[in-house]
Amino acid sequence: MKMRGPLTALALVMAGPAVGQAQMDGLERLSQFQTTGVTEMREVDQTGSRADSLRANLDLIRMPDGFHIDLYALVPDARHMAVAPQGTVTFVGTRKTEVWSVVDRDRDRIADQVMEFAPAISFDVPNGPCFSNDGFLFIAERNRVLVFPAAEFFFEGPDVAAFNVIPQGELIPVEEESFNHTARVCDIGPDGKLYISLGQPYNVHPPEKVALYDEVGIGGMIRLNTDGTEREVYTYGIRNSVGHDFNPANDELWFTDNQVDGMGDLIPPGELNRQTAMGQHFGFPWYGGGDTRTNEYLDSEPPEGVIFPEVDMDAHAADLGMHFYTGTMLPEYYRGGIFNAQHGSWNRTTPIGARVMFTEVLDDGSAGETMVFAEGWLDDETGEYWGRPVDVVQLRDGSLLVSDDFAGAIYRIWYEG
Repeated sequence: MKMRGPLTALALVMAGPAVGQAQMDGLERLSQFQTTGVTEMREVDQTGSRADSLRANLDLIRMPDGFHIDLYALVPDARHMAVAPQGTVTFVGTRKTEVWSVVDRDRDRIADQVMEFAPAISFDVPNGPCFSNDGFLFIAERNRVLVFPAAEFFFEGPDVAAFNVIPQGELIPVEEESFNHTARVCDIGPDGKLYISLGQPYNVHPPEKVALYDEVGIGGMIRLNTDGTEREVYTYGIRNSVGHDFNPANDELWFTDNQVDGMGDLIPPGELNRQTAMGQHFGFPWYGGGDTRTNEYLDSEPPEGVIFPEVDMDAHAADLGMHFYTGTMLPEYYRGGIFNAQHGSWNRTTPIGARVMFTEVLDDGSAGETMVFAEGWLDDETGEYWGRPVDVVQLRDGSLLVSDDFAGAIYRIWYEG
């Protein structure tokens, strides 16, 4: 199937198939710099018993000496985050229909205001926001990619210029749309291109889907120009990656991957992967995680040159968002390493995860030690979650933000020595 790219974002007049007049009207009007008539923007109260309760729960979080954590913002269903280049606002995606803008106006490192972003647009699983270096906000949805060229400066009003990068129904074939593994993430690479992961919808997809998925990039990662042109498959053999970032030391792409369910509590491992060249294959569906073969493909020969994980993570801990730390607030040991969020298991006899991990990255670009950095969102005695981390990003002062879609919150972690 040929996937058609749109015109350059700033010159685009709405293209693509009709998907409901209300949805088309909002985006079409914004893409032509017209008002939509929407006047109300939902706002989330940042005070009250809910905030107090979460702050009290944060006393349970265990971290290395010198680190502190506090509630940064109440954000319903908070998933992946993108901090605007000038630090004015952080945009937060969800697996539902909202994108939120989170603002710390007085720079006291606690959000003052959380507002709905672009309410005239009908978002569909807008999980993945990311920024280009020149300040364009991209949002990857279930089956569409949008760009907002001036989001950092116009987020306070209901109308903000918006354009298709990949129109509705053209990120993946419509017949492959699913409720499962649809949380896309995006990032701008050192080459200036847009990288988007496309989780495949099955636990293990059937052999008859392999050729189509390889062609489209489902169960892999695609890259394209930021205007939607020159789409190509960059990565193969991924089950459901919901976190990736580029190593600023050498421009290599790293990503987490969630592995096959139903094989047991201790297998297969989760993955932290390192990609060093375009077109590499990371083993799925022949491997369910690490070097553990899937039952469905035992009699089928894996592709040549499969790349195995740089780090085998705990099985079913659900490693999601990840970030290379580039700040100077944290001690030297953490600089250049990877922080990643573990969402926590859903199908394991004894729950595991709901924590933030840290992986050291050595001078040669390989992974060093991996350790638990922050934990306590899972009650070890009862097996109950009170929070489930999703993503980790960095503020301009070098502190960390951690999102939590279960508690509907974002936390800030900082170091005081």
